[in-house]
Amino acid sequence: MPVHDLALLIDCARKAGQIATTFTGETAKRWDKPGGAGPVTEADLAVNAMLHETLLTARPNYGWLSEESDDSAKRLDQSHVFIIDPIDGTRSFIEGSDTWSHSLAIARNGQITAAVVFLPILDRLFAASLGGGATLNDQTIVASTTQGLTNATVLATKPVMADQFWRQGDPGFKRAHRPSLAYRLGLVGQGRFDGMVTLRKSWEWDIAAGALIVTEAGGLCTDKTGAPLRFNNPDPRLNGVLAGGVSIHADLLSSLAPA
Repeated sequence: MPVHDLALLIDCARKAGQIATTFTGETAKRWDKPGGAGPVTEADLAVNAMLHETLLTARPNYGWLSEESDDSAKRLDQSHVFIIDPIDGTRSFIEGSDTWSHSLAIARNGQITAAVVFLPILDRLFAASLGGGATLNDQTIVASTTQGLTNATVLATKPVMADQFWRQGDPGFKRAHRPSLAYRLGLVGQGRFDGMVTLRKSWEWDIAAGALIVTEAGGLCTDKTGAPLRFNNPDPRLNGVLAGGVSIHADLLSSLAPA
C-alpha cells in the first residue's frame, strides 16, 4: 500500500462530508433506482463525482467500483481498486437521520489495505490500514472480547432473527440495529457491539471499509459460511457477512443453520 493511501481516503472522506451536509436530506432531489435497488439523491451523485475525480487523479492506475457509477470490467485487470459507497444509508440521509456514512476503501489483489468510514453529522471517523490497526477519531479501537451469545448484543435486522436461520431457533443474543452497514462494522470494530450479521447478498461497497476496520481491531469478518472475504469480484456481491470479536464470531457461525 502506498504510504499515503489512508491519508488520501481520510482527506476525501472529510471533503465528502462537507459536500453531503450542504444538502438537506428531506428536500434533496431523489430518484428510485431501477429494479428496486433503492433511492439515490443529488447528494450521493455530487459526492460520487468529487470522489471519482479526486481519487483517480491522485491514483490514475487504480480501478474504480462505486455504488453510484456504472461498473466496468476494466477494474478486474487492475491490482488496486477503489471501492466506494458515496453515502451508505441513503434512506437515513433522506429522513434527516445522523447515522449515514461515507465508506471508502482500497483493495489490492482482492484484499482491503486502507479503509475509512466517516459519519459527518456525528463527526466519527473510523480508519484502518492493513497491519496498522484501527482507530476512531485517531484513538485506537479494539473489538469486543465478550463470550457467549446470551451475553452479546449483535447488530442485525429483524428478518435475520427468524428461527429458520438458526440451528436451535432463537440464537439468544440481544438484537440492535443501525441502517448503515459500514457504520455497523465500525461499531463492531469499536467494541460498542459484540457482532454483526447480515445473511443477504451484500454489495462490496457496503462492506469493504468496515471489514478491514473490524479485523484490524482484532475481530473477525467473513461471509456467512465463515469463508474469507475477497473483493473486486466480477459480481461485486458477497455471500452475507458475519463480524464480531473472535469468540462471538465463532458462536454466530456455529449457531447458524446450514444454508
